[in-house]
Amino acid sequence: MRYSVIIPVYNRPDEVDELLHSLTRQSFKDFEVIVVEDGSSIPCKPVIEKHQELLDVHYYDKPNSGPGQTRNYGAERSKGEYLIILDSDCILPEGYFHAVEKELQHEAADAFGGPDRAHESFTDIQKAINYSMTSFFTTGGIRGGKKKMDKFYPRSFNMGVRREVYQALGGFSRMRFGEDIDFSIRIFKGGHTCRLFPGAWVYHKRRTDFRKFFKQVHNSGIARINLYKKYPESLKPVHLLPAAFTLGVAIFLLGTPFCPYSLLPIALYALLVCTDSTIRNRSLSIGLHSVAASFIQLIGYGTGFLRAWWNRCILGKDGFEAFKKNFYK
Repeated sequence: MRYSVIIPVYNRPDEVDELLHSLTRQSFKDFEVIVVEDGSSIPCKPVIEKHQELLDVHYYDKPNSGPGQTRNYGAERSKGEYLIILDSDCILPEGYFHAVEKELQHEAADAFGGPDRAHESFTDIQKAINYSMTSFFTTGGIRGGKKKMDKFYPRSFNMGVRREVYQALGGFSRMRFGEDIDFSIRIFKGGHTCRLFPGAWVYHKRRTDFRKFFKQVHNSGIARINLYKKYPESLKPVHLLPAAFTLGVAIFLLGTPFCPYSLLPIALYALLVCTDSTIRNRSLSIGLHSVAASFIQLIGYGTGFLRAWWNRCILGKDGFEAFKKNFYK
């Protein structure tokens, strides 16, 4: 077996249905699919059965333990030479596996990952969130998509790794958030090769509304400090930008009663984002939603980062005690 596709899922049968359907449309067929239910109250087993005639798909149900341990559970039961880790909210274009094969035939890699895009069927909010997570005018520009990068750290929504490397690293850690970056850091620390495959992209739905999106990026900010506590060298200047942006916005807003022009930098940034997104997406509606998405991304991440810095670096709390309501409920 060339590839094993590992899909952890928690209460998202509709998303799994779309992902499995996209897997049936792949012209490259040498892969199996492992779907692991992570203690869901809304099981996706009926969806799995619908696709069994067209896919080599295996379904497992286990108690909730978080995404990392659920991927490990699936990996232990897989047979492929390479493990392809996907989130349940992804959809694969028809040429996904051909793009992966082309890259691996050209140059071997122990681990790899690809970028993400918005599908035309996504809502305006989902497209706006995609913009904020991939735009140069937010921190999205550092996440991948460019061929030349010093180091590419694949994320778990679209990650591939050689089985032997996965086993040597012990799979994902017990972190409930940021576990994919933790795994990528250990790939490099283990001396393994890791590359970006620009052509192996996926459609990534992310979150369906701004409230859920804020919670996601807030937890990402918390995870960045947790990663810093494990790997101090992993914290880069770019990771400080959302916190600086958050503090800057707060200062400008507080200064408004004394100087109305304090709102000008915020308005100029909003105009820049709206214009760029409107042009890129050919939609003013998406452009306007992108303003909200960009502020939510930066402030959500920034507040999570600052909150974690205060709790862990100043008050000295451990990762579990400081954020058990975020990750362990």
